[in-house]
Amino acid sequence: MYSLRKIQPGKGLSLTETTAPTAPGPGEVLLRVSSAGVCGTDLHIDEWTSSYHFLTAALPVTVGHEFSGEVATLGEGVEGLAPGQLVAVRPSVTCGVCAACAAGNPDGCVTRRGIGVTRDGAFAPWVLVPARNCVPIPAGVSAEVAAMAEPLTVSHEAVRMGGVAPGDRVLVLGPGNIGQGIALFARAAGARQVVVAGHGDAARLQVLRQMGFDELVDFAETGGMEQGLAPYLAEGPFDVVIEATGAAAVINPALAALKPHGVLVVTGIHAAPVPIDLTAMVRKHQQIRASYRAPEHNWPVVVDYMRTHQDTLRHMITHRVPLADAYAGFTLARNKSATKVMVQPGTRDVAVAA
Repeated sequence: MYSLRKIQPGKGLSLTETTAPTAPGPGEVLLRVSSAGVCGTDLHIDEWTSSYHFLTAALPVTVGHEFSGEVATLGEGVEGLAPGQLVAVRPSVTCGVCAACAAGNPDGCVTRRGIGVTRDGAFAPWVLVPARNCVPIPAGVSAEVAAMAEPLTVSHEAVRMGGVAPGDRVLVLGPGNIGQGIALFARAAGARQVVVAGHGDAARLQVLRQMGFDELVDFAETGGMEQGLAPYLAEGPFDVVIEATGAAAVINPALAALKPHGVLVVTGIHAAPVPIDLTAMVRKHQQIRASYRAPEHNWPVVVDYMRTHQDTLRHMITHRVPLADAYAGFTLARNKSATKVMVQPGTRDVAVAA
């Protein structure tokens, strides 16, 4: 079979012929990949930004961590799953033996590995995963919507971390897939106003319009962030600001747009340090909270949301490419032409793997 892999440190990925996995080990499941989304992490790995140099020891590795698949084969001891069943996959693989895992707190695992990051992922026709990482998908939910479970859990966790409450005014910085999910969950939490802003993001903001949002700002068209937010700040600062850009330049303006005692949630992966005026922040009693992966118990909540909001979520998937053209999908994501690109292994690859 062919897989999209990071072979060595440095820029670039390679579509490489690899040996298809066959029999899963104890506690494992062999999945036939249905859909796998291209995300910011994949772009960082491709570009080899400094925040991902920790992958070096794991190379070579097949990338792709946002995915769904059909159960093909069960390993010894696996229960609760059946061949042909559609599942999404939590990409964080815990060790099961550290103090946190032994105490029943897998979210605190200190030696976790990431599927598609430090162990082989889903930009391939087949992938082996631990059975405990498989999340069954309800009947009626499509495979490509199911593949968005992971980024949607990230969005859900960011809103939870911000403590968004009914009546809040929320500013979302970054209209990509994570930002779109944040807007959805902020609306579901009862926010009375959700403003989503980007820079040169016309295509992604249009997707948000299709999802029912109309308070949208493109700083490339307003002359900058200060000018773009001025009409909204005339009503007062925001209760919660959630950053999903990875752009260091937005952090201090985000704090300036936040009310006293407000919360700034940072979800972006930043390639450079960010200087912050801590004195101003302290005097305003503002908080900065980091949000990254979602705890395991959030996944069923998000899966149920997918079941009831599938038509809205479909708008977020703007492009689909076969595995052979996966790298072209990276270009679409990088130049902001796409919101979510789904890589879908073709029949030729399935035949090779079989």
